[in-house]
Amino acid sequence: MRVLVVEDDRRIAADLARGLAEAGYIADCVADGEDAWFRGDTEDYTAIILDLGLPRLDGLTILKRWRDNGRRTPVLILTARGSWAERVDGIDAGADDYLPKPFQMEELLARLRSIVRRSVGHASSVTTIGEVTLDERQMQVSVRGVPVALSPLEYRLASYLMLHRGRVVSQFELNENIYGQDDAHDSNAIEVLVGRVRKKLGADLIETRRGFGYIVPGDGA
Repeated sequence: MRVLVVEDDRRIAADLARGLAEAGYIADCVADGEDAWFRGDTEDYTAIILDLGLPRLDGLTILKRWRDNGRRTPVLILTARGSWAERVDGIDAGADDYLPKPFQMEELLARLRSIVRRSVGHASSVTTIGEVTLDERQMQVSVRGVPVALSPLEYRLASYLMLHRGRVVSQFELNENIYGQDDAHDSNAIEVLVGRVRKKLGADLIETRRGFGYIVPGDGA
């Protein structure tokens, strides 16, 4: 799942990118407000982590523009501005959550998982589809209670489809949310990856909709 990180402090941006990668996300980092506004307005991200104090264009203005343009990507504001009035401004502008600096990576990841789940209508970090259970917090997928060893790519695929269960997900969307910009892969990579996940988690978990994409059916738990 791709996350846009908008942060002009290089050290914090690097820490965020590393922590997100370890949690199974792909982080695209930008430091300029104008660039951030354009990326968030033209590309589809699972979520956005947004600093407020940015060069050229401040975070609240960016967020208001996104919402005015109909962009509903979940946004977590991350900033040194910690007063209650500024938090209210951020929420009123359309933020889904607000985390002041300094912060703990574990809390940021928990808040990020929460706003992503809410965006697709789910509350729990544990999802069960038939005999397959996804635990986002532990980054673990199990079958009938037995943990299954998945590669990072396999985990991203399984978790993305299970999180978006009940909806057909195109190959283009999967490519955008599973592979990083520097990851080289063949045109049939998604098909091969789906095949590997089916072998490990069961052939019935992921259905193919020819010409449209893939779906994990059912509401889950």
